[in-house]
Amino acid sequence: MSVPAAPSVHPVPSPVAGPHPVSAAPENASASPPPRLILASTSRYRRELLERLQWPFEVASPGVDETPLAGEQPLALACRLALAKAQAVASQQPDALVIGSDQVADLAGEPLGKPGDHARAVAQLRAMRGRTVIFHTALAVVCQASGFSATDVAPVQVRFRDLSDAEIEAYLLAEQPYDCAGSAKAEGLGISLLEAIVSDDPTALIGLPLIRTCRLLRQGGLSLPALRAATAVPSHPLAHPLPHIHTTSGDHS
Repeated sequence: MSVPAAPSVHPVPSPVAGPHPVSAAPENASASPPPRLILASTSRYRRELLERLQWPFEVASPGVDETPLAGEQPLALACRLALAKAQAVASQQPDALVIGSDQVADLAGEPLGKPGDHARAVAQLRAMRGRTVIFHTALAVVCQASGFSATDVAPVQVRFRDLSDAEIEAYLLAEQPYDCAGSAKAEGLGISLLEAIVSDDPTALIGLPLIRTCRLLRQGGLSLPALRAATAVPSHPLAHPLPHIHTTSGDHS
């Protein structure tokens, strides 16, 4: 794991298994001011999802090496990387509540990551056609100062149609989903490739399971939804321009 000495943090105006807490927040956490919230990811998909919670947060690139360990299974890989990302940023921002997440597609025990280019995307979609793939979307929330650390994972079963080569080519040329695990964007044209999606956390497939995210944030001391001063969050956060985000090679998830 490679962690920058001081990852840059950029403010963003806000617009299965059950949870596995590693350690709990102090009992009086609810009486304390809410902590800063940081998303340890440069993924625009996760940033846009987190904006739905209408709470101000910042983004930081964790700079974590996402290479699988020898023999590492897809579920274990997703969980390890989600926690590593949160811990990497939390070590530099100890007072913040940090969210880390990672998604790995699981095709019969074989991990499928982001294809990166057209040829790999074609190979992935050919391998998945007519089959069911499990997308493991892992989540970790960490606050170093309070000692809080908890993890969860949302498995999503996705059944692909028996796609023709022509359909695969047409889809990839139209959407170019080369930064998405499994080479398909279910929130876009990629939905046309599928027979069914089975999930108990609807946004998990896009990259961040918001039901589980809210649950872990509440455990960490951030109540959602919450009453707050009218000036705490812009009335129309999506109308405010987002700052430039510096990406780190290997961490776009």
